[in-house]
Amino acid sequence: MSQKKINIAIVGLGFGAEFIPIYQKHPNANMYAICQRNPDKLKEIGDAFGIEKRYVSYEELLKDPDVDAVHINTPIQNHAEQSIAALRAGKHVACTVPMATTVEECRQIVEAVKETGLTYMMMETVIYSREFLFVKELYEKGDLGKIQFLRASHQQEMAGWPGYWEGLPPMHYATHCVGPVLALPKAQAAYVSCFGSGKIDDHLIEKYGSPFAIETCHIKYRDSDLSAEVTRSLFNTARQYRESFDVYGSKKSFEWTLIEHEDSVIHTGESPEKVKIPDYAHLLPEEIQHFTTAGVYDSEENQHLSFIQGSGHGGSHPHLVNEFLKALTENRAPYPDAQESANITCVGILAHESAMKGGEIIPLPDFTFKS
Repeated sequence: MSQKKINIAIVGLGFGAEFIPIYQKHPNANMYAICQRNPDKLKEIGDAFGIEKRYVSYEELLKDPDVDAVHINTPIQNHAEQSIAALRAGKHVACTVPMATTVEECRQIVEAVKETGLTYMMMETVIYSREFLFVKELYEKGDLGKIQFLRASHQQEMAGWPGYWEGLPPMHYATHCVGPVLALPKAQAAYVSCFGSGKIDDHLIEKYGSPFAIETCHIKYRDSDLSAEVTRSLFNTARQYRESFDVYGSKKSFEWTLIEHEDSVIHTGESPEKVKIPDYAHLLPEEIQHFTTAGVYDSEENQHLSFIQGSGHGGSHPHLVNEFLKALTENRAPYPDAQESANITCVGILAHESAMKGGEIIPLPDFTFKS
């Protein structure tokens, strides 16, 4: 492994604090700076992790010539503006999902990456979860045979989350279910058709004008015979938290467990068998392997909502950090890069548009496709 070290600045220290010790332990990272608007929170986290360089102003952080890359963990409405500003300031960008909230913002990020030659990676957790890595290994070994169809869902009750989530269109936060169905075959979406179903409480509809309790989208792949289906809900729908994907192959198929913490199922022909999903820490540098099963938010009194509901994101956090740093030190594109991240994100944005138009087929913009 390269001995090069990348100076990392983490922006946003709620969920973002989860990544600090991973960067501190990674052999290719120097956990250089943190940024948080609340000075008390900034001091608390900085003192806890021994980080001297601290910023309350994102603009001031971007002026620091020693910052090589920023890892953005702020509210979703800030992602695009902050990503573009960082790229224009000469910084590589890792950003939590989604990439942006509009197609135009996605386009601007892709263009900024093309113009600057810098690296952008959307930190999509599911495609680095142990479940995904397990199915990816089966696929690459040929055990699944030809992929015939993919399905994914992300159902979650968002009551109690920050106010900007209230009434959010389900597909506007769809990367956790869109990501795996595109990432496994390394495909991109060509067009979508989506239906909305049911109705959320009236007071939730007001903010975004989105009435649907559930949105279900069909995705047609580009230059492929494949299609996929993804389902998303955020409010007023009774269901245990679930981020899931199913993959149907000609030889074997994988179906996610219906109940969290129970075993998933492998079908060989018509014969089902429950399967224990192994951990994939062995793919990581030794220094960060333990982070697949432990993190900052492990104590009963100190758990982030994403960990309580998301079951620790399938051990994905150290894999995400490792992919980003390896891409930078090896001078290659990460997965997903800017164009792939834009394609994944725009599926959700345009799926909601389709749902509001009664299921109208809407093509993905050409800028998301590699030439």
